[in-house]
Amino acid sequence: MARGLIGKIVVRRVRGRQLRARIVETEAYLGPDDLASHSSKGRTARTEVMFGPPGHAYVYLIYGIHDMLNVVTGVEGEAHAVLIRGATPLDDWDANLSGPGLLARALRITRAMNGHDLTGDRIFFSDDGADPPRIKATKRIGIDYAGKWKHALLRFVDANCAAGRK
Repeated sequence: MARGLIGKIVVRRVRGRQLRARIVETEAYLGPDDLASHSSKGRTARTEVMFGPPGHAYVYLIYGIHDMLNVVTGVEGEAHAVLIRGATPLDDWDANLSGPGLLARALRITRAMNGHDLTGDRIFFSDDGADPPRIKATKRIGIDYAGKWKHALLRFVDANCAAGRK
């Protein structure tokens, strides 16, 4: 799913405005065995939504300042999720979406949306018929604590954009 979201359009409708952006960077988190995943600490109030049905938002706060948007994926009970790390704004929208905290802020995604159905009309994903991206897999960012998982190639980027050239 993390690979499949590259090139998709995230659409956020808020206060009569539609914000759209093409996803260019994601990271996969593979359930409780993945030491980089929040679910590796077990089922908690914070991670409960990750163990729920796929297609819902897992939104959490990091460093006390940034909300982060994840898509719950996989089978209910497995706690797989995909972090949306970066996107390119569309429709003459001028926003810095070059990191997951900036992306969530610009899309006005907050922890109040934790558990939100991502197939509804407030936030959802779509195709726009653009050419498929050239996808590159790399190591995830900022997870040195995750043992062998820090080497897993679970970050996906569109190699045609700035995130993919890092």
